[in-house]
Amino acid sequence: MKITRTGWMAGAGALVALALITWAFAPKPIEVEVAHVTQGHFESVVEEDGKTRLRDRYVVAAPLAGVLSRVSLREGDAVEAGAVVAMLHPVLPPLQDQRTLRELRARVTTARALADRAQAQLGAAEIELARARTELQRSEELAHGGFISKSKLDIDTLLASSAQKNVESAADARRAAGYEVEQALAALAAVERGAPGTGFVLRSPASGRVLRVVQTSETPLAAGTPLLEIGDTRRLEIMVELLTTEALRVKPGAPVVIDRWGGPQVLAGHVRIVEPGAFTKVSALGVEEQRVRVLIDLDSPIEQWLALGDGYRVGVRVITQAVDNVTLVPASALFPLPTDGRGEGKGDAAGSSPMAMFALEQGRAHLRPVRVEARNSQMAWVRAGARAGDAVIVYPPASVHDGARVRVHAD
Repeated sequence: MKITRTGWMAGAGALVALALITWAFAPKPIEVEVAHVTQGHFESVVEEDGKTRLRDRYVVAAPLAGVLSRVSLREGDAVEAGAVVAMLHPVLPPLQDQRTLRELRARVTTARALADRAQAQLGAAEIELARARTELQRSEELAHGGFISKSKLDIDTLLASSAQKNVESAADARRAAGYEVEQALAALAAVERGAPGTGFVLRSPASGRVLRVVQTSETPLAAGTPLLEIGDTRRLEIMVELLTTEALRVKPGAPVVIDRWGGPQVLAGHVRIVEPGAFTKVSALGVEEQRVRVLIDLDSPIEQWLALGDGYRVGVRVITQAVDNVTLVPASALFPLPTDGRGEGKGDAAGSSPMAMFALEQGRAHLRPVRVEARNSQMAWVRAGARAGDAVIVYPPASVHDGARVRVHAD
């Protein structure tokens, strides 16, 4: 009896030791992270940074050479269409010496004397006209009575007509002499007082705000020199440079979500145009990329984005596809379907190779091929291979395989 008890105890100890060895060398479950398949709304988007710009920008330039008066406007000032924004004055002639100054003064004196002579000649012509008309009137009265010949009447008529022409000629000479006086005075004033003369007014072509003032101080300018830029900050658009492969998915009228612009809410917009011509741009990594400009109009009320200005940076998400009530799988749970070396098979709609995922069932990972219709940065729209509520492994470790024991990682 004593031997039987000892043997029993030894056998029990051997079994315990064997169980401990088996437990120690048995493969442990792999810790994994798990998410669930859902049913809901899916959006495929193209994300990129863009910047705002004015729909219309106006540059006010000097239409002629002249001296610019000091510009009082500054960046941000509001202007109305037709408002005066700058003034140009004619360029002054070069400085003259004393001899020229005396000549100009003598010219004024001469012009005034000629004007006085022309005035006197006009007065004499008017007197002669009055005498000729009086003589003509007397001759007409005598001719009616038959006291003078018809030839005498004709001569007096011609003399009166000639006197009238002399008055008109003298009046023209008087006006010309007056113009000569004005010219002489203007030339003398420009030299004596530096009078710039009448200025040329520059007006705003549209209502808006001053964006940039190129010239502020009084300075001589050549024709065509830009002075300031004006634009309406209430008429903004957003310009985005997309890769050509992404631009092919974007269509005019596509809805756009604008975020990361600094405001409290998300703005709405739509694609107005995708420019037909691409251009080459070198990325920050030195890679040449073909990009296309996409122009976006803002649809949100102006009160929500009134703080935006020209050249502000914004985040843009162009919605290229939107569907409801579809099966959604986290994008981090998908990976290319492993092959047996006989080929990859036919690809799905979202990529060139078939995709798969690991579903978690009763503590084990099960490999499931899935058919992906589309995907974005977070979720994938799956048409086959997944059901709403399924638990799937996200970011599966390399050690996970079909049938492997897994354990959900405790947070």
